[in-house]
Amino acid sequence: MGRGRSRYRAGRPAMAARAIGALRRTILAVALVLCAACGATEKAEPAGTPAGPDAQPRVVASAVLSARMRDLTIASPALGREASVRLLLPATYAAQPHRRWPVLYLLHGCCDTYESWTRSTDVEELTAGSDLLVVMPEGGRVGFYSDWDSGRPRWETFHLTELRRILENDYRASDVRAIGGLSMGGLGALTYTARHPGLFRAAASFSGIVHTRLSREKSEGYLRLLRSEGEEPRGLWGDPGKQADVWAAHNPYDLAPKLRGTPLFVSVGTGQPGPLDMPGTAFNDIESTLAAENAALADRLRALGIPARLDFYGPGTHDWPYWQRELHRAWPMFQQALGVR
Repeated sequence: MGRGRSRYRAGRPAMAARAIGALRRTILAVALVLCAACGATEKAEPAGTPAGPDAQPRVVASAVLSARMRDLTIASPALGREASVRLLLPATYAAQPHRRWPVLYLLHGCCDTYESWTRSTDVEELTAGSDLLVVMPEGGRVGFYSDWDSGRPRWETFHLTELRRILENDYRASDVRAIGGLSMGGLGALTYTARHPGLFRAAASFSGIVHTRLSREKSEGYLRLLRSEGEEPRGLWGDPGKQADVWAAHNPYDLAPKLRGTPLFVSVGTGQPGPLDMPGTAFNDIESTLAAENAALADRLRALGIPARLDFYGPGTHDWPYWQRELHRAWPMFQQALGVR
């Protein structure tokens, strides 16, 4: 859940073999010049993941992708491996070396990567004029933004302890933060906000997984998803019946009371093909099932008297054109929470 189809990917035109070879040689020459001029890798340390009780995370590589975009490779004790994080720096980052920056975290969906937000939306252009740091971390194909019950991986610890400290120490991140995510990332955005009161000043979920305990069949569906990705299903939160308390502790619906006081944006479609879908698009079961989860969460928020902006926009599938649009619709909330234009 969460990868969807991207309309922002460009195709590769067919070329004759000789032309391709010449083009590749030209690109290589240009790349070598650019790398020498700007330093495509800012940092490089010996690979390897810190181990032991006192091990500290560290950045082992930092690649320059554009004027604002950086990819970090972090050796994480919490994960027991290296993980990637994409950053969009403020446009005036270098010109204001003593300034700290508010942070917007954007979390990817299931079976996708940390590259997805810049690959499939205009977030780089959207934030170009704003003085903030955009952070898009790896969350595992089916990491579910949790410290797994089996002990590892510990995505929550990686994101909210290890990565946060690196951002504050090395990239001048401030303590003003907001968070958003799509599908599995919507679960991450809301659970992180609820489980760590005061850490985030606003949270948004786009087609989010927000009620994993809506029914026994719903819970079993998530176990099947984990199994399909080669994971031990009960390694995440255990058995949904015997360890219901662990499931509830990572379920936005159950955590809803702890969202009080945080500006919220929650959006979802119905799964029916909508105005942003290609002609001939079929009904989307994933978005339809998530619509039921989001309806239950909306009812619970209303019952608790917790305000939220709900954008249940009707026809629309589980796909990037809708998440691109919803990012723009949530943007004013993020701007206000982060104090940026």
